[in-house]
Amino acid sequence: MMNFLVKTLANAGALAVAVWLLDKITLTEGSTGKKVGTLLLVALLFGLVNFLVKPVVKLLSLPLLILTLGLFTLVVNALMLLLTSWLADKLDLSFHVEGFWTAVVGGLIISIVSWALNVVLPDKD
Repeated sequence: MMNFLVKTLANAGALAVAVWLLDKITLTEGSTGKKVGTLLLVALLFGLVNFLVKPVVKLLSLPLLILTLGLFTLVVNALMLLLTSWLADKLDLSFHVEGFWTAVVGGLIISIVSWALNVVLPDKD
């Protein structure tokens, strides 16, 4: 349970950094408390998308992953971020990613920040 909480907090922090750095990734809630709550819900949604959908997409795109020496992972991460944005819109969460290239850069930022936070934060179960 603690591992799940740490990973969710790391995802929320990584999403916050992406929102802060990129103008086309938006989080439009009023108060700071609502923004934090929305980020935590989007982080849960992002984790769920990465847990359920990403393995299937990676398996189906395995030839492209091999052909591009893994660089196609950037496209897969961007698609997962766009799917999260679409689902957040359907759930009335105020998180939006505008455009594919923004999603590519956002996915790269989220991957780097999430990796760094997972290194720093404890992951004991």
